[in-house]
Amino acid sequence: MSLALNIDHGSAPRPQKSGRQDLLGLSKKDISAKLGDFGLSDRDARMRASQLWNWMYVNGTTDFGAMSNIAKGLRADLAQAFRIGRPEIVSEQVSNDGTRKWLFRFRDPAHPNMPPVEVETVYIPEADRGTLCVSSQVGCTLTCSFCHTGTQKLVRNLTAGEILGQVMMARERLGDFPGGVRPTDGLVPHGDSRAITNIVMMGMGEPLYNYDNVKQALLIASDGEGLSLSKRRITLSTSGVVPQIEPTGSEIGVMLAISLHAVRDDLRDVLVPINKKWPLEQLLEACRTYPGVSNAKRITFEYVMLQGINDSDADARELVRLLSKIPAKINLIPFNPWPGSNYVCSDWDRIESFADIVNRAGYASPVRTPRGRDIFAACGQLKSETERLKKKDREAFML
Repeated sequence: MSLALNIDHGSAPRPQKSGRQDLLGLSKKDISAKLGDFGLSDRDARMRASQLWNWMYVNGTTDFGAMSNIAKGLRADLAQAFRIGRPEIVSEQVSNDGTRKWLFRFRDPAHPNMPPVEVETVYIPEADRGTLCVSSQVGCTLTCSFCHTGTQKLVRNLTAGEILGQVMMARERLGDFPGGVRPTDGLVPHGDSRAITNIVMMGMGEPLYNYDNVKQALLIASDGEGLSLSKRRITLSTSGVVPQIEPTGSEIGVMLAISLHAVRDDLRDVLVPINKKWPLEQLLEACRTYPGVSNAKRITFEYVMLQGINDSDADARELVRLLSKIPAKINLIPFNPWPGSNYVCSDWDRIESFADIVNRAGYASPVRTPRGRDIFAACGQLKSETERLKKKDREAFML
């Protein structure tokens, strides 16, 4: 059975004063500019911005008072004007297999009358690594027919700070900051390695429909003086927002994954409706020309296995043909059921037959082991109960 933890909110960050801007998710340049408003010289502002950066991202500090190398008076001023936010943990569940899922709640202090929003974030531990699956939107616009998240209408985009907030809160809970304590339930990688070694933008939402915020968050996550994750350990998954694929490679430089799931336009139109806007030919051409793509930096093609829908030997052969001349690996995903779904997972013999055809063609095609199914943390199962915001609330948030 899965274990649902009762979170001690008494140890959670105290409620923040409304009106204070969150520094999480701002670039160093933006932080430096804001420090200039306190009368600091450009040189001093840059130095203090670097110090704040270190306290936030290396040490995981949220209390300005603890930042001992910053003058006491400035610390007090910063505490009055800014905050370093963390989401509220609504729930934390641990699966039988060690997968951990959080339901995070975000409140916007700049708009205190706005209702809070909630997203799910999943941690997938293995012996030698730990992967955090991060959400980019509350809900989703894409309505992929096999995906539970697609049944929740888009509420709003997450800010860069809220995207990073998932990473920071997960690192805090997993004891990944200096002085942190590893959890005794679930799993974490062995030895002294980080609990979170990899990030995948594969949670709720389509990352490339929230490009600017996702870009800002991932550039901070990969900054050598910030969270310092290698760009080869960060993967962004898209259903096929073709115009944003090239900028993802040239401006962010992370690994790319494509939610493919079908080898014919007529079927992909049903499974992944964005295909009607950018069909397979355009999508695959964008992959062939993805900046930096090579045998050392392959594109991952995700393919959910649906019984009697897309799992025939003919489908496998066509998949191989479509991906010719693209440095690629193919991730076969057993379908993860959810209430109300009309699909069934392919049986194991069919998956193995499909995988054999792909492997013989020279493609790495691991079959993803389902993780966290018992707590609805598996691929395609994430969803929160946040309702779509009223138009006036959405417009207020964008101001």
